[in-house]
Amino acid sequence: MTTSQSDGSIEFTPVGEATTLGEIDGNIALLASLFPDAVADGKVDLDVLRDLLGDDAEPAGSEPSGLRWVGMSEARRLSTLPATGTLLPRPDESVDWDSTKNIIIEGDNLEVLRLLRRGYTSKVDVIYIDPPYNTGHDFVYDDRRMSTVQEHEAVAGHRDEMGTTQTGDGSDRAQDRRLASARHAKWLSMMYPRLLVAHALLKETGVFIAAIDDNEHARLKLLLDRVFGAENFISNVVWQGGRKNDSRYISNGADYMLIYAKNEGHLSALETRWRERKSGIDESLETAAEIWEQSGGDTAHANAAWKSWLKKAKDSGVITDSVARYDQLQADTGRPMNTYGNITWPGGGGPDYDVLHPETQLPVKKPNRGWLFQEPEMRRRIADGLIWFGKDEGTIPRGISYLDEMDQQVATSVFEQDRKAASTAMRKLFDEGIPFDTPKDHRVLSRWLSLVSAGNPDALVLDFFAGSGSTAHAVMSLNASDGGRRRHILVQLDEPVESDQFDTIADITRERHRRAGKALTSESTSHSETLDIGFRSYRLADSNLRPWDGTSEIDLLGAVDNLVDGRSTDDLLVEVMLRLGIELTTPVEEREVAGATLYCLGRGTLYAYFGEDVTTARSIEVARALVEWREENPVDSDVTIVVRDTGFTNSSAKLNLEAAIKQAGFTTFRSI
Repeated sequence: MTTSQSDGSIEFTPVGEATTLGEIDGNIALLASLFPDAVADGKVDLDVLRDLLGDDAEPAGSEPSGLRWVGMSEARRLSTLPATGTLLPRPDESVDWDSTKNIIIEGDNLEVLRLLRRGYTSKVDVIYIDPPYNTGHDFVYDDRRMSTVQEHEAVAGHRDEMGTTQTGDGSDRAQDRRLASARHAKWLSMMYPRLLVAHALLKETGVFIAAIDDNEHARLKLLLDRVFGAENFISNVVWQGGRKNDSRYISNGADYMLIYAKNEGHLSALETRWRERKSGIDESLETAAEIWEQSGGDTAHANAAWKSWLKKAKDSGVITDSVARYDQLQADTGRPMNTYGNITWPGGGGPDYDVLHPETQLPVKKPNRGWLFQEPEMRRRIADGLIWFGKDEGTIPRGISYLDEMDQQVATSVFEQDRKAASTAMRKLFDEGIPFDTPKDHRVLSRWLSLVSAGNPDALVLDFFAGSGSTAHAVMSLNASDGGRRRHILVQLDEPVESDQFDTIADITRERHRRAGKALTSESTSHSETLDIGFRSYRLADSNLRPWDGTSEIDLLGAVDNLVDGRSTDDLLVEVMLRLGIELTTPVEEREVAGATLYCLGRGTLYAYFGEDVTTARSIEVARALVEWREENPVDSDVTIVVRDTGFTNSSAKLNLEAAIKQAGFTTFRSI
């Protein structure tokens, strides 16, 4: 992948030529591959595209139903722009940089998401966000394109050069309504491009969760229907977090979690089912075993004690009815069981046959609708102890289920958890006081992250409104409980806070991660030694290369002096990884060669060298080192080599390197 120049020199393909789906060039390339007749010279002919799509294409100027707001088109366009910045690695504020798979990024999340798009498209299992609620205050996420109320009115047709077109308290353009309309549009325009990029990052089996309150719930639901498709909506979960007795009408103490699948049809085809372990089941089984042992096999005494404990546990919230209904202990074994299973045919017309009572050997009373099972299956269940009989044949038998075999349950869409518990958890971590006003409860997040990922122990979780870092705490807690290897990526803006300890919310995010990790490892669980409590810290910054404006082909080092002062070759390496779509936690090895660092990524799939003053002799030394390292790390896939274009003293040095590595079998070359 080199280009010969008229002066005999060569030019490696710039790293910036890479593109991906979601960016404008990537979208056009995909359309060209699907509908080549509709794309000519990189331009899309919309009339041809409509012809090819037939009746399913909306005609120009149509007004389909759905959420609309002033600024929507511009917000959508922002999602398609390629990233123009980079991430600067900060090992100094990280934990276990060399070994961790977790990431915390400080900076505006829209630009960060665009940077992550190439390396993480279709790789994220769960996205959880708790975006800023629309309280009417100024947004810190302004994207440099938020409109004033006057601008909003002008675009919406409510204002002309003479002023507002309708005035007066009785008008539907009254001041409060005009202000609210602009405020909602502003919030939606902030959310829309971020959701579009986030959608691309999810796997086909991925799940998205957004926390929201009443102010924007309705609009966010419609917005998510647009981004994910209404057919992929899973649930509107209600989190009742407390009661407000001073409320005039109703205590609106609920928040919501809107849950969407990336592709519900795909999940269904895989027969995916979300189940969770019943609350309090382990304690219940242990208690039942103790009661049975203390009873000495006296079933009546044991059942009385067991029912008493169940009532107290349910009243205190330790268990729910899903456990409490197992209110009998089986004779001889003491296993908690439920004997109220209906074994009659729904609707009537079920099998009709005699079932003998095990004691009287007389046919038991038959249900009017017939039996639920065919006779062979009924005999098997009786033999396996799964059918309950009354004291004589006058009672219709019922099905038996055992608690230790029914330990999983489907989650309900409403749950209660006092939000004060989250502040209590933060207080335990920060002895100096709680540095964040509204932390989310990491235990609640652990529950839902595990549920929607179907217990996947290797799930990658993304939160791009990280706040205090509850999501990271939740992921680490899950891993500590079951030995999982889940990873997380957190993104948080460097929003200032009024605190003697911290300058920004991102500082709080990192510090909570450090303290939560230490707290979890100190608990000495069976998984504490293998728990990944580290994170790699990065900060969003302008590109390492001055002239890059993101609007044209990126000749990343077209001049010797275009490297930003103070940037290192490690910084350049991260930018290369982002541009080429390489995950940030990809293993990196280093060797000193010809006065600079030679990097090896992915155990031999990519090599990078950013040395300066590379003479012909040094280029031969670099080529030799590349060949030797490649022989030590042979790979079946293509191997890419990235060099610093202006690092060579002359074209001869560059030609010598190109010839040597080409002769050695390397085929893909890039420049930065």
